[in-house]
Amino acid sequence: MSMGRSKTQQQEIWVATGDLQRGPGHPFYERLNEILGQHGFDAFVEGLCARFYAETMGRPSLAPGVYFRLLLLGFFEGIDSERGIAWRLADSLSVRDFVGMRLNEQATNHSTISRTRRLIDRETHAEVFTWVLKVLAKEDLLKGKTIGIDATTLEANAALRSIVHRDTGESYREFLEGLAKASGIETPTREDLAKFDKKRKKRKTSNAEWEHPHDPDSKITKMKDGRTHLAHKAEHAVDMETGAIVAVTLQGADRGDTQTIETTEDELREVFDELVEDPEVAEKLSDDPLAERVTDKGYHSNAVLKGYDEVGIRTYISEPDRGRRNWSGKSEEQAATYGNRRRTRGVRGKHLLRSRGELLERSFAHCYDTGGMRRTHLRGHENILKRLLIHHAGFNLGLVMRKLYSVGKPRRLQGVAWVPGGLFRFVCWLDLRLWCLQSRIWSLLGLRLLIPRWAGQSRYA
Repeated sequence: MSMGRSKTQQQEIWVATGDLQRGPGHPFYERLNEILGQHGFDAFVEGLCARFYAETMGRPSLAPGVYFRLLLLGFFEGIDSERGIAWRLADSLSVRDFVGMRLNEQATNHSTISRTRRLIDRETHAEVFTWVLKVLAKEDLLKGKTIGIDATTLEANAALRSIVHRDTGESYREFLEGLAKASGIETPTREDLAKFDKKRKKRKTSNAEWEHPHDPDSKITKMKDGRTHLAHKAEHAVDMETGAIVAVTLQGADRGDTQTIETTEDELREVFDELVEDPEVAEKLSDDPLAERVTDKGYHSNAVLKGYDEVGIRTYISEPDRGRRNWSGKSEEQAATYGNRRRTRGVRGKHLLRSRGELLERSFAHCYDTGGMRRTHLRGHENILKRLLIHHAGFNLGLVMRKLYSVGKPRRLQGVAWVPGGLFRFVCWLDLRLWCLQSRIWSLLGLRLLIPRWAGQSRYA
């Protein structure tokens, strides 16, 4: 076979848009747009955001449907910053087609995306998130009876070395220099300050005394890996039957689980109050919504258990080993604690507690690790929560895509052959564990080559 050589001749000036080559991720976005179109996404968001746009004045605007699709793109492509989203839009024809931008249009820059985010309020982002939940309910992917709650930390876009004292406004370095001079070191160097800070007594940086001047919402906290950073706390409420995220809140990282769960509960009830207003959605939900809670031992306290017991919510909360306890004068707390202990030791309780790792922890992995939001690039809870709401809406849309096409993210389509005659959908529908058990039989029949590369992975991967 002869060696091919690069072609240097003049190419055609006019090329039909239908003849342009499209990447392997395009079929995913094409089907995602079909789902959004079937449920009237663009008409909904345009009516929702009309009040934020002027009729004639101002710079060229970003259409609401384009804006929200760009934020969804951040989840599906694992892009953490709006600058990265703008770069991906300019680089990919598939993404242009997904957001509805013509080839002769200039790609949106990151400042336009940021300006649109600041323009549209948090409540509107929350309504879009609730709209996606309604789509899940219509696809039988939302029940709402058993809700699991868990939290994780997100690294803030702020450095510890930039914190200032709340009372005096001096930086941490200036604070150390004052202490060092008071101890007898006249001109302390950076090395002297480091040694002095390491040896001094009561060496503890408190959120009550220190804050970041540009991001006061970030709090000093210890991360999962043991490092100390400025961070935020994101808390999820997840449907334990389907894995859908039904509520998300962003709070101070210095608040304990037993404090933040109240805010998440309030948000959860607001979401379900809005869901049940739609008759088509209400008939898809469980007959006993919000009846059970599943959490880890960080949420176990007398106040939490008593509060749930008073409103008739059954709890399945892991109980830490506190030894023998004194219940004198606490009969209500004792009854709630013993009831929770009895339920967690039952068959259903053990099953629900085992499911936390698959449903709650996996939602963190999808949204923050592979989704690119473990470290925030925005400041202030209001700004970050806007991005998180649409980010989690993308996670929920991935559940719909996984149900209909067995593929929840566009990168899962890499290398998958689209077999004609509906065979691909049939292969995707079969249980993946069954494929593993019958791999030898399929190889004898010569059908092993039709199995996608991801067939051996978990269906939630």
